[in-house]
Amino acid sequence: MPPPKDVVKIAIQMVGAIPQLIELQQTKPLASVLKDVCDAWSLPNAERYALQYADGRQIYITESNRRDIKNGSILRLTTSPDQEAERLYIGIQSKNVDVKTDSLKKLASLSQDVTFAQEFISRNGLKQIYSIVEEGNDTGEILAHTLKAFTELMEHDFVSWENLSAVFIKKIVSYVNMNTVDASIQQLSLSVLENMVPTSRPLFELVKKEVTLDRLLTHLQVTNAQLQLKAMALLIALLLSASDTERQDMMDYLREKNIRQFIHKNIIHSSEPLGDEMAHYLYVLQSVSLNLCEHRMKTSMDPYSQEQRDLLQSLRQTAFESENEAPAGNFSTERRRSLCAKEFRKLGFMNNSNPAEDLRRAPPGLLALDNMVYFSRNTPNAYSRFVLENSSREDKHECPFARSSIQLTLILCEILHVGEPCSETAQAFYPMFFGQDHFFEELFCICIQLVNKTWKEMRATQEDFDKVMQVVREQITRTLALKPTSLELFKTRVNTMNYSEILKLRQTERLHQEETLAVPVLELREKLKPELMELIQQQRLLHLCEGTLFRKISSRRRQDKLWYCRLSPNHKVLHYGDVEEGVQSPPIESLLEKIPVADMKMLLVGKECPHTKEKSSGKQNKDVLELAFSIVHDVEEYCLNFIAPTRYEFCLWTDGLNVLLGKEMTSERTQTDLDVLLSMELKLRLLDLENISIPDNPPPIPKPPSNLNFCYDFSHAEQ
Repeated sequence: MPPPKDVVKIAIQMVGAIPQLIELQQTKPLASVLKDVCDAWSLPNAERYALQYADGRQIYITESNRRDIKNGSILRLTTSPDQEAERLYIGIQSKNVDVKTDSLKKLASLSQDVTFAQEFISRNGLKQIYSIVEEGNDTGEILAHTLKAFTELMEHDFVSWENLSAVFIKKIVSYVNMNTVDASIQQLSLSVLENMVPTSRPLFELVKKEVTLDRLLTHLQVTNAQLQLKAMALLIALLLSASDTERQDMMDYLREKNIRQFIHKNIIHSSEPLGDEMAHYLYVLQSVSLNLCEHRMKTSMDPYSQEQRDLLQSLRQTAFESENEAPAGNFSTERRRSLCAKEFRKLGFMNNSNPAEDLRRAPPGLLALDNMVYFSRNTPNAYSRFVLENSSREDKHECPFARSSIQLTLILCEILHVGEPCSETAQAFYPMFFGQDHFFEELFCICIQLVNKTWKEMRATQEDFDKVMQVVREQITRTLALKPTSLELFKTRVNTMNYSEILKLRQTERLHQEETLAVPVLELREKLKPELMELIQQQRLLHLCEGTLFRKISSRRRQDKLWYCRLSPNHKVLHYGDVEEGVQSPPIESLLEKIPVADMKMLLVGKECPHTKEKSSGKQNKDVLELAFSIVHDVEEYCLNFIAPTRYEFCLWTDGLNVLLGKEMTSERTQTDLDVLLSMELKLRLLDLENISIPDNPPPIPKPPSNLNFCYDFSHAEQ
């Protein structure tokens, strides 16, 4: 018989003693359990001892986390958190350098445990940490351990960051600004400042003032990847905490310093592979930069603004000034107004007598006007060619420049998610974004010429405007999906994806859909489904066996702890455990935590997960909700919580876990994979029926012959 749920079989170790194998009664008070363990080893004062995991993060066992203990766990009898906190509190004040160093090193390790951290902080231990930093007498290893311990202690949110003294903060800042400090200390200092910035406005202003953008750019140019990463993390924290005006000023300064070109050359195209954290920071930097367009996008044109009217008039003058330059002064006011209206009509404005009305729609608002002006000033030849070429066509066949520009700007804003909040986990950035200043405007210049090209290929009229813009959207999205590394490559690829190519792609997709709707084919699909679903299940389980690197996301910062989870080859145990940054596929033996598949009860996703209920439900956490899932095991109170790195991983893991639980795979990826496999299998099966129409009903079975005497006599053939 299996043991009761409230009993777990564990081993307890102690240095210099034979381990004890006991059955831990989960209903028995922990103090009583400790008393029994100490009595077995003849140890007095059981209250001075505590149990701790022997492997992994070595967390203390408390009444609140004891239910996490699994069968087969190995625990260690050690000094209690309050005794250890007292010992280390004294040790870090020692005059002996070796004792102080060892104490700080142990403190940095134990501070990850919330029970120990609470005990140490309650003894005013942080004051001693502050003193070590503020006095500045210790450097090197002692300072590195001190900063590491401080970071871990602050992570538990027992103490507000606003309680830090100005002296302490300036000392941390000085480590960032000094060239002679060890790189490990600079990394820890940058990490401290990064955590500090989002907590309050005064701290943000202090760090922004003391750590200049030039200094952060210097750190970004080092070859040390970790120092580079921490500098980027602080830069992103400053940008996200800044006001709109401050963010605009910071981005303008970074543009002057050519940060995009540097990132494109030395980070994206460096010899080192791009890590997940850096990919996320680049995504955020791209998103923040594009969101600077949001204000103009949401601002309608003011017909009484002289500046905006001058920009509008510059479009007309750039296109037609050579035609009207000489005689313009001789025209009457009425004649000049009529001529302007005619020219605005040629430019493609719907309301040619008052073109400002066309730009009252927001979005895209003034952003469309900015794009048109940029195109006319930076590529005047292409602009003039576009306008004049369409002016010479018949009215119904001319491609309206202004109307197309307004709609194209809106399309680009939607594709690039302008005005949307940054995701907490996304890593999808466009490498070509960092290879070009004025990325949005330059992309517009390429795409508006694509509109004209597609218009001609479609032989479109004014009634076809929406169809043309739909094709253009498809051309842009399909090309962006190819992840071009530069705008030049984007331009080449988007121009090769002409209207006829789009038609071919659509036709292929349509034929595929039509051929799969025939009744016999539908019947064949149903017969193939079980076999292919089994294949998908095998793939999901294989993916779980390979494992995935997950992140624990805290409320204050994205990068926290890394952990890895994988399924055993026999599909009976889930192994998981913390890993260091840079570890891609740890061996299964190094993952010390286990959950037997037989103990898994339920899979929770999204809002049902306990770790998402703890977080706020704002827009910034929407992406986390879409990637969150939890495994309920043993009894319903205990869960292993996940936040998948991507939606793809979320689908594969939730499907695989459902397979292990004996339930149906429910992710959207399952249907996509099934459709792909069915399509391939059907094409192979129907290969000989190409160009042969498949009837909806099978042909009638012929009547049996009148006699069955049609057997061939081989004896006659032999003679």
